Amino acid sequence: MSVTQTTQISPEVAADHGLTPEEYARIQKILGRDPNITELGIFSVMWSEHCSYKSSRVHLRRLPTQGKHVVQGPGENAGVVDIGEGLCAVFKMESHNHPSFVEPFQGAATGVGGILRDIFTMGARPIAVLDSLRFGPIVAEQGAGAASPEDIAQNRRIFDGVIRGISFYGNCFGVPTVGGEVVFDSSYSRNPLVNVLALGIARRDQLFFARARGVGNPVIYAGAKTGRDGIHGASLLASAEFSEQSQEKRPNVQVGDPFMEKLLLEACLEAMRTGAVLAIQDMGAAGLTSSSSEMASRGGMGIEIDLARVPQRETGITPYEIMLSESQERMLLIAERGRETEVLKVFEKWGLDAVEIGRVTDNKKLRVLNHGELEAEISADAIAEQGPVYERPIAEPHRGAEPPLIEFSARSIFTENFRRLLASPTIASKEWIFGQYDYQVLTNTRVLPGGGDAAVVRIKGTPRALALATDGNGRWCRLNPHLGAMHAVAEAARNVACSGARPVAATNCLNFGNPEKPEVMWEFREAIDGIAEACRELEIPITGGNVSFYNETLGRAIAPTPILGVLGIIENANRALGMGFQQAGDAILLLDAAKNPPSTEQQRRELSSSEYAKVIHGIESGEPPRLDLAEEKSLVNCLVALAAAGAVASAHDMSDGGLAVALAESGFASEGLAAQVDLPAAAPFEAELFGERGARAVVSARPDFVSRIAEIAAQYAVRAQRIGKVTQGEFRIQLNGQMAIRGSAESLRQVWKEAIQQALQPE
Repeated sequence: MSVTQTTQISPEVAADHGLTPEEYARIQKILGRDPNITELGIFSVMWSEHCSYKSSRVHLRRLPTQGKHVVQGPGENAGVVDIGEGLCAVFKMESHNHPSFVEPFQGAATGVGGILRDIFTMGARPIAVLDSLRFGPIVAEQGAGAASPEDIAQNRRIFDGVIRGISFYGNCFGVPTVGGEVVFDSSYSRNPLVNVLALGIARRDQLFFARARGVGNPVIYAGAKTGRDGIHGASLLASAEFSEQSQEKRPNVQVGDPFMEKLLLEACLEAMRTGAVLAIQDMGAAGLTSSSSEMASRGGMGIEIDLARVPQRETGITPYEIMLSESQERMLLIAERGRETEVLKVFEKWGLDAVEIGRVTDNKKLRVLNHGELEAEISADAIAEQGPVYERPIAEPHRGAEPPLIEFSARSIFTENFRRLLASPTIASKEWIFGQYDYQVLTNTRVLPGGGDAAVVRIKGTPRALALATDGNGRWCRLNPHLGAMHAVAEAARNVACSGARPVAATNCLNFGNPEKPEVMWEFREAIDGIAEACRELEIPITGGNVSFYNETLGRAIAPTPILGVLGIIENANRALGMGFQQAGDAILLLDAAKNPPSTEQQRRELSSSEYAKVIHGIESGEPPRLDLAEEKSLVNCLVALAAAGAVASAHDMSDGGLAVALAESGFASEGLAAQVDLPAAAPFEAELFGERGARAVVSARPDFVSRIAEIAAQYAVRAQRIGKVTQGEFRIQLNGQMAIRGSAESLRQVWKEAIQQALQPE
């Protein structure tokens, strides 16, 4: 049977599909002939940047992926780590950046839906979602590159649509959105980052993988009917820069139905329990094409399907459209021959389409029929694994003259600057955001959003809990991508440790500009090396993740933004910590693992890269703070030990806004409590108050526990310095007995709490 040829393929048609002349020639060589339009579409989506990782593979190999807890690393739908008692945590982070710019609500909603399917296709029940989000400014800023009023209006629209999309899908599906982080910066104007992490729990002996096996075993399509929505959606929409015509791509954005996904979850898990399901993969980016070819390739088998059997919600859909559709809430399963009826009955029970559309073969090919006519015949391995791998040119960017550094103030009172910093949308309360999420559904949430440095969810039936944090600093990565990426790992690990959990594994989402530009690939290479170095030293292997390139609008790239999602285990869920002070009279201590304090000039350079410098002085220059991974590891171990011993009542690391903001946030997370501290600080005072140096945390504890904390900290070479106490009514920071910041705790809280809500009010 010969392959149907209906459309003459020209180099121009191939180029319209995102294929270079060299890639098209390679396709011709693989096939030994010209492809038809369906085959061209299959290659175009599977060899796209989004699906093939053709620019990043050579660099990703340097990441550490092995560890004592790792069950499944990169290469499957999600990473898997052993958490004891026969259970596994299944987790992964993905991006939906481009669709969320084109259509914010549906782009973000289907980003949540897609990552949830990655989790339950492994046999795990999703128990939590976190979101790492980046938006352009929603308020006027000062300094070079400040957003225009038009950009601010568009950023607000995108921000509002993304948050509504996330809450809609997660709330309707019934999974709690328990944490994450949100940053606002002009780099992300008209180019938002929507990175979604999902976590699920599965029994280790009941994991499922996307590997076809068993010649003659039936291939079953299950879930929603196939439509024309999402054709060239995530697969190609995320493989090109944004242009003036980007809004015309709205039809390429998928449309989600969380209620159907909930049915699909329950049906899939029930079908898996029958023992009749041998392999399963969701139809995400590249839809039926990716699920069928990847399962065949991973299993060393072939798959033959007949598109006439695929459930369709529109008439006249072509084979090309069926293979490339990214309609949501769909799965492809392989069942044991003779037991397919068991599987079909489960989906029928849940009111979902489930149809046998093909079979597993031994010829290692993907064969696509339509009413018996052969539409495509390609080596499955050629589609899934033999895509081009590029070692893109690399060149360090020419930075020109360094922007001015911050000039330290001679004054000693910084209350007004502090109030402005609290009102910065990056630092301000995110209650307007997480207030739209159902974060307590399933009743596992141990630390609520805004209540701790990491999200904490208990594992029912065990004494344990899991902690998750996402972190990344694009401003620091723009200044020094290697060091900035190291900070992303270190801060996520520190946040997890502040909850009382020991970090054991990580996932990532690597957001960069156009990889065809040597400067972008230099940033990417440096960031990968920084992540690898930090993960090795902190013993946190990477179990999977996502690369998102082409985050550029009209030639302007985002700041390089690698996001790290770190998972930790708390042996005793009752020992989980939040950041909020617990009672007046408790002692406040500063934990500091640094052995050598920075010089005044180093403090100046580091403070120039801080949120304080950006908000107060309009400066983004200098360099990220010095980072010593051995010191970070000491602090992580110290925090875990303090929590396990029940020695501290709260813990909070220092990041955006430094010590002053950390102390304020610990009060805001409590009921009317505040901090009064007196630091024996040397000038420059701004660096002491607002510097963002790592390897430090603020803890509170009963006064009679202070000596015990010092003893435990000393075991890890960490200094535990008592700096003040928890009080009510007034927030106060003194430096060497001189007042530096002073104000009503409630008035400061109102500034912090209302900033984002006020920014979104109609003018």
